[in-house]
Amino acid sequence: MQKSPLLAWVLLLILAFIWGSSFILIKKGLIGLAPQEVGSLRIVAASLFLLPSALKRFKTVDKSKLHYYTSIGLLGSLVPAFLFAIAQTQLASAITGVLNGLVPIFTILIAVFVLKQKQTNAVYAGVAIGFVGTAILITAGKGSSFSGINAYALLVVLATICYASNLNLIKQKLNKVHAVTVTSVSLLLVGPLAGIYLFGFTDFWSKLMNVEGTGIATFYISLLGVLGTAIALIIFNKVLQMKDALFASSVTYIIPVFAVMWGVIDGEKLYLWHYLGMIAVGIGVYIANTNKNHKNAGKKK
Repeated sequence: MQKSPLLAWVLLLILAFIWGSSFILIKKGLIGLAPQEVGSLRIVAASLFLLPSALKRFKTVDKSKLHYYTSIGLLGSLVPAFLFAIAQTQLASAITGVLNGLVPIFTILIAVFVLKQKQTNAVYAGVAIGFVGTAILITAGKGSSFSGINAYALLVVLATICYASNLNLIKQKLNKVHAVTVTSVSLLLVGPLAGIYLFGFTDFWSKLMNVEGTGIATFYISLLGVLGTAIALIIFNKVLQMKDALFASSVTYIIPVFAVMWGVIDGEKLYLWHYLGMIAVGIGVYIANTNKNHKNAGKKK
């Protein structure tokens, strides 16, 4: 459908704002929680919010494909939640948000090298530019200098590879299954793992009861789990219904704007090479994602 173009744009901006705010929420959560607690709490909150939907939809799921749902829960939710939380202990939220934009590039690379899909030369150029920008962000130091490789930035890159693998898995194995079903059921399967870890292997409960600042940190991460996963998915699906997959995927270019905005508001210092790296990543993602082969394109998330 192509109705209500203004409403579609408004919803797209709301979606970008929610996903672009994820990184500052992680940063705030880390003030009172350990990164492992942030990662597991995020998944617990999201899975509990979607639990009613998951229980209802689980009855209709093809049980022979449960291993795909579990893999999607791990690659698309659980593992990246931990990687992002650990990375942001030593990485600005603004830079993390920009690096997250590599997801479309890795999605294309997996399609090329694993699924053997052909792409245009422009796509490969976009990928190369994107990786140059990534290299700049990973090595950028203060002012106009370069520093050593920031291993924590590599954790974000690994998380984007997980997201990209997840998108390709959904596209290849569960493409005809409703996105809400995929998300809620996958979280139903990995949510208990996060819960067991959170309450059984961390000091979360004790800190929540006794340590000042843990309560507000818990609120931030719970908000992230509910908004960043459940509510955002509903909005994304609505945009897909109103427009098309290409329009909905353009949220990728807007997310870093909000991520950088929050970082600057929160007092994060960014230098010349950071901005140059961000621009290169944005240009690379744009070129690669707008020139890719859409022959087998399906909707995301």
